[in-house]
Amino acid sequence: MKKGKDAVVVSGARPTGDIHLGNYAGAVSNWISLQEEYTCFYFIADYHALTTSYQDTGGLRQKTLAVTADYLALGIDPERTTLFLQSSVPETAELSLLLSMLTPVSWLERNPSYKDLISQLSNLEIRTLGFLGYPCLMAADVLIYHADLVPVGEDQLPHLELAREIARRFNYYYGETFPEPQALLTRGRVLPGTDGRKMSKSYDNIIAFSDPPESVKKKVMNMITDPSRIRKTDPGHPEICSVFAMHKEFNTSGCPGIERLCRAGEIGCVDCKRDCAAKLLEFHAPVHEKRMDLLSRPGDLSDILEQGSKTARALARQTLAQAREAIQIGFTAHE
Repeated sequence: MKKGKDAVVVSGARPTGDIHLGNYAGAVSNWISLQEEYTCFYFIADYHALTTSYQDTGGLRQKTLAVTADYLALGIDPERTTLFLQSSVPETAELSLLLSMLTPVSWLERNPSYKDLISQLSNLEIRTLGFLGYPCLMAADVLIYHADLVPVGEDQLPHLELAREIARRFNYYYGETFPEPQALLTRGRVLPGTDGRKMSKSYDNIIAFSDPPESVKKKVMNMITDPSRIRKTDPGHPEICSVFAMHKEFNTSGCPGIERLCRAGEIGCVDCKRDCAAKLLEFHAPVHEKRMDLLSRPGDLSDILEQGSKTARALARQTLAQAREAIQIGFTAHE
């Protein structure tokens, strides 16, 4: 297994909207730390966005710029990381097509996300060829850069294993072409939203980096806390409190003291929320300010994505040529 900068890490996310604190704790913070150690390719998965939102693409470009601004403001460094747009590397789509030729439909149908999303999005017509076959596109996303490592949570392991099976099947038929990417298990933190459920855009309970400071403070002050605390002097249970979860993420030094005071009934929920909002804004406000500055310069954001896409595409072209040669499809210029 390659190590350090010799190892290639590939990951991507859909441009579904503004990045929120849950996204940061669950994935983006890992991306930021990984770029210190590995050669990283991070992409904005606009092809994948079409699998469930093909009927509503009007804001896709604006969402792409917004997500790019969020990533840069949070610390993704285009000088050290290749940040690019998936659709700007069309070789990925061709490799996905080639992989689809050898991928059994039964493999795609057993994908746990397939039935789950069909159930969750029953009001949408998503039983499309693109949706059924998106594991082939996911496999192409990582194989085309000869990824050594793919950061995933435990719930995403089946997706990576399917990509590995597709690579294995290709290598069996056409000779060793693709290394099988390994899982880089990340233990992303799950942050509760303002209503106590998992922070999610679909629940409308997020604190986004697009939120101005006053909005952040208001959302924190309205967060659900320990329902068993009626009076300020009642002992609290921090382990079930959404606000304490925020303290653990953004107030690590003050967290033990907050926990002690809460359990002893020596701090009320209002004061706890006020302290939490102040600590959260120490992190959030500079990111928000930088994000707004970046969005005021959309040309610069496009340039960063274009440069990253050029870097990614140069490697993708080489890999696609190797795959085509292995299959013996088409002809090279000198033949």
